[in-house]
Amino acid sequence: MLVNAFGELRTLADEGVLNYPYSTREVVNIVKHLEKYPHDSMSELVGNVLDFDKYQPEALQQVTTVLSKHGLPIEAYARNELFALRRKKEIQLTVERKSGLDVSNPKYGKVDPKNEPHVGGNTWAGGTGGRDTAGLGGKGGPFRLDAGHKVRQLSDEEKDAIPEEVKQAAREMNRKAFEDKLKEIRMSAHDHKLYAQFSEPIRKQVQQLKAVLEAMQTKSNERQWQKYQTHGELDDTRLIEGITGEKNIYRRRAEANPWADHIQEKPNRLKLVVDVSGSMYRFNGYDGRLDRELEAVVMVMEAFEGFEKKIVYDIVGHSGEGWEIPFVNAGSPPKTDKERFETIRMMHAHSQFCWSGDSTVKAIKEAVNTLSTENYDNSIVVVLSDANLSRYGIQPKELGKALMNGEPKVKGHMLFIGSLEEEADEINAQMPAGHSYVCMDLTKLPQILKQIFTSSLL
Repeated sequence: MLVNAFGELRTLADEGVLNYPYSTREVVNIVKHLEKYPHDSMSELVGNVLDFDKYQPEALQQVTTVLSKHGLPIEAYARNELFALRRKKEIQLTVERKSGLDVSNPKYGKVDPKNEPHVGGNTWAGGTGGRDTAGLGGKGGPFRLDAGHKVRQLSDEEKDAIPEEVKQAAREMNRKAFEDKLKEIRMSAHDHKLYAQFSEPIRKQVQQLKAVLEAMQTKSNERQWQKYQTHGELDDTRLIEGITGEKNIYRRRAEANPWADHIQEKPNRLKLVVDVSGSMYRFNGYDGRLDRELEAVVMVMEAFEGFEKKIVYDIVGHSGEGWEIPFVNAGSPPKTDKERFETIRMMHAHSQFCWSGDSTVKAIKEAVNTLSTENYDNSIVVVLSDANLSRYGIQPKELGKALMNGEPKVKGHMLFIGSLEEEADEINAQMPAGHSYVCMDLTKLPQILKQIFTSSLL
């Protein structure tokens, strides 16, 4: 049992799915302990040997799944450790510091080959709470760079008190780095392994969403009213023709003509408005919100393939830099894994390099207004957000008003996919019923989209 379980963990580590390089040493230590203390708790013993404290919550859940599959009773212990780990991460968010030092010139910084945590100073790339270098929580740096360490956050007041010439230099370096990143994305060959990290975990959900779309298509092909019939129910719209003696003034239910596919009804319209603000990148290490959003976008792009005549969609982003940043144009969906991979990499790059700020409300209003002018019978706007709104003084009623702004042909919906503590739930509770959802688990996304589609498109 132990050999099989740790063998699979080692395989996952070799494949890069898990970071820790599992070896025989862990198994030997467990066996030695059991030989000496056969009545000790297996779950606590395995947990102590693995040192769960070093895991991210997602990795902890993956390790627990493997161990449980091979019959090792680890769930209860892991559940407690997972709770403690998440509480610890919440505490980490509150860590603030004051540097009391001036900024000088923005720079990338040195790369630490050991990737040790660096707090303060202006030397290392990926540090936290420092100055001048690319990192998190500091001031004067050119862009965000997450090296996976606990963040020491400088206050907004200290960040704002930066000389204008330093801010300008940081902006120029930021734009240059952003342009280089975009060139790298566009010039890179398709990396199947990297894309698979986003597509493989949601393979089942893609099939579920495709089933939802197929059900919609089937319903649209059910028995329909056929007009201009010589018998059946009287068609109220042809009473005048009946008075003048015409015979084909009836209608009746009949199967849709399978040979009339060239008579195309208008497709449905979907605008997906994704959150690519700086907080998506900044707090991705906290709850995986950016990774979750990228997986959600992959799910939509893959599931909608083959339904282009049924649903026309586009994907735009909102951040501190704008409210309609184009990622996928309407009527031109990505057709290959390479194109889909490029889309999510562009989203990731924007979140890393964009200016701070928020344009969620503006993005909702513009999306609804844009669809209201287009020639579609049914249109919906789905807005993704990480609920990091209180910092910018945005109230739930503003979001609700933007979603329900009096455009009857456009239905607006909000999905919160990230949250600091209970912020998403608190906002969601004040949103219009049936138009707001909290989705921290992507296995629930197909069902949420099904609710949206059935209430808005059918």
